[in-house]
Amino acid sequence: MLGTIVNTVAVIAGSLIGLLFKGSIPEKYSKTIMHAIGLAVILIGLKTALQTDDILIVIISLAMGSVVGELLCIEDRLQRLGKALGRLVSGNNEGIAKGFVTASLVYCVGAMAIVGSLESGLSGNHQTLFAKSLLDGIGSILFASTLGVGVLFSAVSVFTYQGAITLAASILKQFLIPGVVVQMSAVGGLLIMGIGFNLLEIKKLQIGNMLPAIFIPLIYQILKHLAT
Repeated sequence: MLGTIVNTVAVIAGSLIGLLFKGSIPEKYSKTIMHAIGLAVILIGLKTALQTDDILIVIISLAMGSVVGELLCIEDRLQRLGKALGRLVSGNNEGIAKGFVTASLVYCVGAMAIVGSLESGLSGNHQTLFAKSLLDGIGSILFASTLGVGVLFSAVSVFTYQGAITLAASILKQFLIPGVVVQMSAVGGLLIMGIGFNLLEIKKLQIGNMLPAIFIPLIYQILKHLAT
């Protein structure tokens, strides 16, 4: 759990630094910065998604995972949680919800979150999460300075999500073969691209409802193992 704890602290520290600049950046600059971040997020997601050649599994995972996510109403639940946090902090429910949901998804669905958490749980190697902590810390400064205090609360999402993967990794070790991890990362990469489209305000995608897609390759591997 050391890597996840360091990552969580980095998000908190970066968010606090970013909040110091909140309001001091003119709106037109904030919007341009967010669009620039959106372009970078799309590039990161694309590079990750292209690491797999098993496109069929990725397509099936996205389709099945989206159905599960819609049934669970994950996006709505994240939005409600963000608004509840907003009511606790200030009256700006929508602003805090947007910062919380956006930052939570960016930090949690990427390949580094998945692979780093698995490495941490399987072998005690925290190097990937340490590197992710640095990136997330810098990202938190940018996000918090433009999206506000909601980004700070995304630290809870990081700790819960990555911590759960780390703890589950040792139990699921026999199923987490390299091919499965690559497929999970590829799906996560496409979702990262979707977040980039949201940041660019091209099209509002319900990325939260697609989150279960990341774990479909693992579930498929488990079922295939049980069937043999």
